[in-house]
Amino acid sequence: MSDPNHSPDQSQEVYDLIDGATGDIQAVASQLSDLVQIIKSSESTLDEKIETYEDIIDSEVGDTNMVRARNLEREYGIRQLYLKFEGGNPTGTHKDRIAFAQCMDAMRRGFDVITVATCGNYGVAVAFAASLTGLKCIIYIPENYHTRRTDEMRSLGAEIIRAPGDYESAVGLSQNDAVKFEYYDANPGGQNTILQLKAYGEIAYEIYDQLHDAPRVLACPVSNGTVLAGIHKGFLSLYKRGKTSRIPRMVAGSSYGKNPIIQAFIHNKDSCEDLVPEKIKETKINEPLINWHSFDGDYALWSVRQSKGWAADASDKSMKDLARIIRDKEGISVLPASTAGLVSLIKQHQKEPLGNDRYVVILTGRK
Repeated sequence: MSDPNHSPDQSQEVYDLIDGATGDIQAVASQLSDLVQIIKSSESTLDEKIETYEDIIDSEVGDTNMVRARNLEREYGIRQLYLKFEGGNPTGTHKDRIAFAQCMDAMRRGFDVITVATCGNYGVAVAFAASLTGLKCIIYIPENYHTRRTDEMRSLGAEIIRAPGDYESAVGLSQNDAVKFEYYDANPGGQNTILQLKAYGEIAYEIYDQLHDAPRVLACPVSNGTVLAGIHKGFLSLYKRGKTSRIPRMVAGSSYGKNPIIQAFIHNKDSCEDLVPEKIKETKINEPLINWHSFDGDYALWSVRQSKGWAADASDKSMKDLARIIRDKEGISVLPASTAGLVSLIKQHQKEPLGNDRYVVILTGRK
C-alpha cells in the first residue's frame, strides 16, 4: 500500500474523466424491447406500465455477484474477504439501483421529465432507465468536465446541459430547474433521499442472502455517502427484524483530504462540514469520490459512528495499485476509485490485525 501522506495530485483545467465504467446497455435494451413497447404504448394503463417496469428491475438490476477473494486474503492476511461487485448492473455501476427506482417513482407520480447532475456514471444510469419509460431526461454536467460517457447519454436520448462551475453547482442548477419546471429531481440530498437509501438497502439484503448473517465489516467507497448510508439502513432493518445477529461495522474510504465525510470522522466533527472548493482537485482516478459538499454526508457519518466503524483517506496511487492487484489476483476489473473502502479496511488491518471473521467490500465498474 502507498504512503497515505503523499502529496495530492495537481489540478487540470479540463478534467478528462476517462476512467468511467462500462456496461452492457445495448444488449440489455435489445432483450427488453418487448417489455419497453408495453411501457411506452398509449394503450397500456399506468398499472400495466408500472408492473412491466418492475419486471425489468427484477430481471436486470441488482442481485450482483459476491465472491470470496481467497487470493487477496493471502495477499493481505485477512480471512473471509468477500467482494460485492456492482459492475454487473446494466450500465456497470451501483447507480442503476437508484436510477431505476426513481424512474419508476416518476412514472407512478405522473412526471414527464427527470433531471440529474452528474460527472458521468450516474447520468448514464438515469438516461438508460428513463429511455425505457418514455420519460424525457435532462442531465447537467459541469462545463469543464469531459467524460466519454456523455456520448452514451446522448445516444440514450438525454438532453445535456453544460453547467458553469463545479459538480455541486450543477446539482444546484438541476434542483432549481426541477422546482421551476416541475421535473422529477433525481439528485442526491433532495426530497427523494429516503427512496435512494431504500434502493441501496437492497445490497444489504443480497449480502444477507448469501452469508445468512451480517458480515463483521462492510467497507464502501464514499462520495455523497448515499450508498454506505443505504446499506447500513438495510442492515438495520434486517437486525430489527431478527434476521441477523449483528449490524456490520461500516467502513468508509475516499480520496485523500477531499471528502467531508472522511474529514469529519478523522477530526471528530459532529457533522460534515463543507471543504474549501478551491482546494478540491479532481483527477482521472479520484473524481467519483470527491466533493466539497457531501449531500448525504451526515447520514453516512452517523452510520459509521453508530456501527462503531471507521473512515480513512485513500491516495490515487493506493487505489490504482489496488485495482491492479484485484485484476491480477482475482480476475475482476474494477474502477480504481471503488477500491477506497478496501484501502480503508487494509490500512486498519495493517495497524491492528482484524480477527477471523467475514468482511465484505463494495466494488464497482468494469471495462
